[in-house]
Amino acid sequence: MVIVMAPEATPDNIDNLVDLVATAGGEAYVTRGVSRTIIGLVGDVQQFETLDLRAMPGVSDVLRISAPYKLVSRENQPSRSMVSVRGVPIGADTMTVIAGPCAVETPDQTLAAARMARAAGAALLRGGAYKPRTSPYAFQGLGEAGLKILSDVRDETGLPVVTEVVDAADVELVAGYADMLQIGTRNMQNFALLQAAGEAGKPVLLKRGMNATIEEWLMAAEYIAQRGNLDIVLCERGIRTFEKATRNTLDISAVPVAQNLSHLPVIVDPSHSGGKRDLVLPLSRAAIAVGADGIIVDVHPTPETALCDGPQALVEEDIAALADLASTLSGLTGRVLTPAPQPLPA
Repeated sequence: MVIVMAPEATPDNIDNLVDLVATAGGEAYVTRGVSRTIIGLVGDVQQFETLDLRAMPGVSDVLRISAPYKLVSRENQPSRSMVSVRGVPIGADTMTVIAGPCAVETPDQTLAAARMARAAGAALLRGGAYKPRTSPYAFQGLGEAGLKILSDVRDETGLPVVTEVVDAADVELVAGYADMLQIGTRNMQNFALLQAAGEAGKPVLLKRGMNATIEEWLMAAEYIAQRGNLDIVLCERGIRTFEKATRNTLDISAVPVAQNLSHLPVIVDPSHSGGKRDLVLPLSRAAIAVGADGIIVDVHPTPETALCDGPQALVEEDIAALADLASTLSGLTGRVLTPAPQPLPA
């Protein structure tokens, strides 16, 4: 069950409802959005229905939701939501390109990749300072030094930063530098990390687990929302199947399915799904055509020397093609390509 508070509801109204639910043996999770506050109730629904919650001051509506993911479901919010990342919108009616190096290696490499991202039409910069890798001997990222590089590059280019956090203990540190926290495929069901990210006060990009169903993906988003954060963007990045021709199998049908089940924006990662440079642009076309709210791609100035995922990174000659297809297809699908913000004056 979900309580939707009126815009004029006061903090006392909310506190009184939380206390009332507690006296009935339930738990209340408060999520404060831009325009309204939502309170998710966990416990005996029949007991809640005896409380006459609709008559409480500040209450706009009370919804009984059948989906197991209460806060992120379309039953809770029929209209598609928009997430703002330092002023950059991701959601319905927009097409937002996120681009950058898979891993931050050096200041020069990251700045060059960020300039490539802007040229490709990107409005957000992705880059990994922490890299969870299959092999313990592979490059694991620069850590806080990488975060500082991303912060400097943001100042230089104006592009807000999306970067991955891999441990709940690092959320506060990463949130101090990043504009959006990314939860990767390997951590989609790291519940302590999801809860910590939900409490950090930053938008969250949640990648689908490589072996996860769509319902499991949405339940992971619910962990974040339950901690008071509905600024969540879902990312379809391909799932593991028997097929070996691609790194992962891009489940393009997951985009409209997730959009029908949840009000959250849904973007696609054509780089990690295809795993090969020559597949990124075709998969980007498919993502935009199917109605994705954005794409996130790898770019690198010298992929042959990349410390992480060089074979899938776009190079200079791909940038114009990516910019053209993002601009052209966005218009054909009734969306506006999100422009990159301008750098702040020195």
